[in-house]
Amino acid sequence: MDYTSICLPQIFSIDRIYSIHYFEYMSNFHFTGESHDFWEFLYVDKGEVLVTSQDQKLTLHQGQVIFHKPNEFHNVEANGIVAPNLIVISFSCKSPSMEFFHDRIASITQSQKRILANLLAEARNSFASPLDNPYQNQLLLKDEILPGSLQMIASYLEQFLILLMRSAENQTTSTKEFEPLFDKSEALYETILAYFHQNIASHLTTDQICKDNLISEAQLKKMFHKHGQCGAMEFFNRLKIEKAKELIRTRQFTFSQIADQLGYSSIHYFSRQFKKITGMSPTEYTESVLQLASL
Repeated sequence: MDYTSICLPQIFSIDRIYSIHYFEYMSNFHFTGESHDFWEFLYVDKGEVLVTSQDQKLTLHQGQVIFHKPNEFHNVEANGIVAPNLIVISFSCKSPSMEFFHDRIASITQSQKRILANLLAEARNSFASPLDNPYQNQLLLKDEILPGSLQMIASYLEQFLILLMRSAENQTTSTKEFEPLFDKSEALYETILAYFHQNIASHLTTDQICKDNLISEAQLKKMFHKHGQCGAMEFFNRLKIEKAKELIRTRQFTFSQIADQLGYSSIHYFSRQFKKITGMSPTEYTESVLQLASL
């Protein structure tokens, strides 16, 4: 029996990675700008930032991503109020389809965000160089990495680009946001995330979450293990600490004030929870981000 093969064309082919960063910036951070001969995108994981792209100055909000084409000048700065978290990835891709992303701002879906999370996890397992140093210009491999790690990073990035293009296929105006595409599970997950943010200072229980969102405990557990890779209460506690880190980086509040804003019973309990989740005390975290800001 004769077989006929099918060619597998690639609309995106990543051949080099230059940088993979996850930044937790102070509210007064300012990067003067640069241009280089490869692609870069910036994703706002928390907060908002001001981005200059060539001669345009734009405000990028949480959940949005912007692409910079090769040799395009760009810079980024915090707005002086919000301490942002950013993902910045630069790479070489000579595929003609990359032109699709020039001058576009996208709002990414939860599934696309999970791909970025997988990419970052693979990068942390592969590179010895820290991902939070804005002045690191070379990725250094660990002595031992899992087989295929670098290929996985390229694969995740290619998947991310394909899904962004698919979600934008009906968009015709370059400066407009892509329309996010959610399934029902993702829509409910997003609703509960919004509920968590609204109740960030509360002492939530699993029963209360289920009652307020008309969902069973089994559904809640399944949903968060699928979309959040952990339990709902663990996710909520991590969210509180992420908010605490953001408030610390604004340099407007004491640790006691932050603990009070987030509903902790005492500064001591807040500090214990902070160290349990981050591996650092609030003081150690403050010193680490200030050290990076002063490099």
